[in-house]
Amino acid sequence: MKTKSKKIILKTKKQVYGDMLGNNPSLFQGEGFEFAELREYVYGDDVRKIDWKTTAKLGKPYVKVYHEERELNVAVVSVLGGSVHFGTIKQKQESIANIVATIGFSAVKNSDLFSHMIFANELYSQLKPTKKHFGVQKAVEEVLEFQPLGKSTNFNELTKLLKERLKKKSLLFIISDFVGDIDLKALSVKHDVVAVIVRDKFEEDPKELGYLQLVDPETSQSFESNIDANVLASYKKALRENDERLYKRFKQQNIRFVKIYTHEDEALKLYKGLR
Repeated sequence: MKTKSKKIILKTKKQVYGDMLGNNPSLFQGEGFEFAELREYVYGDDVRKIDWKTTAKLGKPYVKVYHEERELNVAVVSVLGGSVHFGTIKQKQESIANIVATIGFSAVKNSDLFSHMIFANELYSQLKPTKKHFGVQKAVEEVLEFQPLGKSTNFNELTKLLKERLKKKSLLFIISDFVGDIDLKALSVKHDVVAVIVRDKFEEDPKELGYLQLVDPETSQSFESNIDANVLASYKKALRENDERLYKRFKQQNIRFVKIYTHEDEALKLYKGLR
């Protein structure tokens, strides 16, 4: 096992099983449950389960009762186009590996099935559903060893692929930097979709760098540009508009999402963002 992957695996396993995260409710709380009935509220019930329509209609609080399903199908897709080969504190690709480890070990801890795919312009790797730690370790290693440079991202192809491959309803985590015209509606109809947005602070708030020769990480084409105030203003405006469209679409499609920066602790941010 490579040093970097070993470090990620040991740290994340300690977080998920230890005091830092181990005493918290499951990362997947609220998923994997089937509605059974309504009953009158009893002191100590989770207020998040109150059915407000019934409560208003009958004049006293009622809560939804669920049957717990035996296991979840937790599917994780790491979208590794060339743009993830970037970072100031650490590369986005490494942050994605940390996130995969957190979700994977959380699934195994819950005795749920964990599967993982690497996708960019096409499918590059697929790990079959497993409840073993070895499967999580393999997924982390594959993310770290993958070469994203020169690869574009194609969410239309990803959507088609997942519609074909995911036969069973899944808790589907898609990890990407999510830049572009992205529509996951076709997946959210059947699956519980969670979008994990991975960014570096510098790419959202870059500084003037002057005249530079740059390389497009997705096409490998080089070009020259003067990174001045005007260029940065246009870039920031475009990225802000991208995110506004993205968040609006996610909310319309009932897709939960969390943004994690490369300088943050991925496990803590993931748990906090999805609670």
